[in-house]
Amino acid sequence: MSTHDLKVDTPPATEGGPMQRAMQRLGEGVAAFSTRWIPDAFSIAVALTLVVYLAALVATDHGPIALVDAWYGGFWNLLAFGMMMVLIVVTGYGLATAPPVQRALRWLADRPQSAKGVIIMTAVTTGLLGFLHWGVALVVGAFLAKAMAHSAKRRGLKAHFPLIAAAAYGGMVISQTGLSSSAALLVNTPGHFLEEQIGLLPLSETIFQPYSLVFVGLTLLMTPLLLASLHPSWCRVVEIAGEEEVIKVDEAPATPAERFNRSRLLMAVIVAGGLLYVARYIGDNGVLGLNLNVLNFTMLMLGLLLHGSLGHYGRAIAKGSAAVGGIILQFPFYAGILGLMAGSGLLAMISNAFVAISTPTTFPLWSMISAALVNFAVPSAGGQWAVQGPIAIEATAQLGLPSHVAVMTVMMGDQLTNLIQPFWLLPLLGITGLKVGQVLGYTAILMLAVFVLCAGSLLLLV
Repeated sequence: MSTHDLKVDTPPATEGGPMQRAMQRLGEGVAAFSTRWIPDAFSIAVALTLVVYLAALVATDHGPIALVDAWYGGFWNLLAFGMMMVLIVVTGYGLATAPPVQRALRWLADRPQSAKGVIIMTAVTTGLLGFLHWGVALVVGAFLAKAMAHSAKRRGLKAHFPLIAAAAYGGMVISQTGLSSSAALLVNTPGHFLEEQIGLLPLSETIFQPYSLVFVGLTLLMTPLLLASLHPSWCRVVEIAGEEEVIKVDEAPATPAERFNRSRLLMAVIVAGGLLYVARYIGDNGVLGLNLNVLNFTMLMLGLLLHGSLGHYGRAIAKGSAAVGGIILQFPFYAGILGLMAGSGLLAMISNAFVAISTPTTFPLWSMISAALVNFAVPSAGGQWAVQGPIAIEATAQLGLPSHVAVMTVMMGDQLTNLIQPFWLLPLLGITGLKVGQVLGYTAILMLAVFVLCAGSLLLLV
């Protein structure tokens, strides 16, 4: 990132050439459309439910009552996963609001010297985090977006908050081709459900394939530049509302109860035990063996440590809980959609239809596209691999392709439409307070650009 990229903005009349102004108008137009026409995330979840129900009614031999049963049969199947996502947000909130982390985020947020520099640094940071671990990128990215927006507002940079949030979410677009890829980690785990067919696939055969690495590198380069080019003119900028939150440390406790709540000894004992387990787990499984439970547990322990007392941390978690309402409400509906798709056979029909029109050359592209479509109804990467993986693996065997093609193309399709699937936007929306329509227009443009990179990588390098 050059000094020129981070210089203080000049008035719109002197900004860029024709291409830059065209991109700016594109961003403004799409943002205006999405803000006006895209409903809330919960409304989208209900609408998707009805669309899938009608599609299953028309395309399968299941009757209307049987489909309602399939819907309800899946409705509660994501409760454990939903609780994991709730904990990602609240433990992430607890960690991100700890004074040392706040200081680090504010320091990073103060580095850019222009509105476009804010977008670039946010996208680069969350992109790198997304490759390392999608859960970390999802939570830290949301808080980084708020820190960036407050810093820009404080320094008069006129940075567009919805676009900053889109840049923070952009890191998710390589999350399933990174080190925390659900399917890639699963097929490298002894005892996975497809081991008899494909054995164990080390990460060197999945995420470190040349086509995957080229895709990741090009996406990391393109994303910040594309999003920065979409920054609206000054008159259309929406800055973050409200004042920047200042984390205050309470005065010395006045009662025995408060002294107990803030006991450093009590906090130190539980944190020591927790971090000892995390260290042993990583020693036995490596960093690549991290899963959501261990990630949440680690963030919980680090949050306790950095807040310095049980009382301070408990109050931070209580405050962060206000951001998880959308997750609690909507995850059962997405579980119901998954139940409809799997129970009716509609999911298998969609996947098999794409396999039927594929050749060894075109299969990677069609597999990615089919996974992108299925992701609307099955937005969990792990859940999608569970239901689509066996179909993709069988197809690669029939076409004489290596198994890693099935693994990576399904994951590429899953992460691609995450950019326009409100399911994964919920934590970011809860933390930033933005509406889905304010962000989705920008991420939709990014999705189209990433699709070109993904398709090119698959067609030319597989």
